[in-house]
Amino acid sequence: MTQRVALYPGSFDPITTGHLDILERAATIFDRVVVSVLRHPEKEPLFSVEERLELIRDATREMPGLIDVDSFDGLTVVHATNVGATAIVRGLRAVSDFESEFQMALMNRRLNPGIDTVFLMTSAANVFMSSSVVKEISELGGDVEEFVPPATAQALRRRFGRAR
Repeated sequence: MTQRVALYPGSFDPITTGHLDILERAATIFDRVVVSVLRHPEKEPLFSVEERLELIRDATREMPGLIDVDSFDGLTVVHATNVGATAIVRGLRAVSDFESEFQMALMNRRLNPGIDTVFLMTSAANVFMSSSVVKEISELGGDVEEFVPPATAQALRRRFGRAR
């Protein structure tokens, strides 16, 4: 039997409980999920790719299912092919996310008709959460422990000079 593989791409700067919610649900649908950090040379992330990979590995260590973590640059649909994925998983928080995600899904399908995009709606608790909001809260001294895994909260405190 063929293994059902999905790619879950993103910047994950940093990974949040919203990302983990989508990943946990994707892991129940697919036999293997590859979480891939996009290396984007024009963006200046808070955490390096290597730091993000380690934070994701830490957050997914106890998660059921087969989850791999890697990074890539270039076209997502090409990376999906390279890892043997037949689906790309994307999380949607609000209707405003849908338009750009829909356009991207259609273009990916045009580039490779063998790869579908699967949209998973976020849980209600994560609707207003994003990595950008989490970084801003943390930078301004707020507590983000309920929004990110423990190692990520600690990394954010260190990054903004509030290590415990």
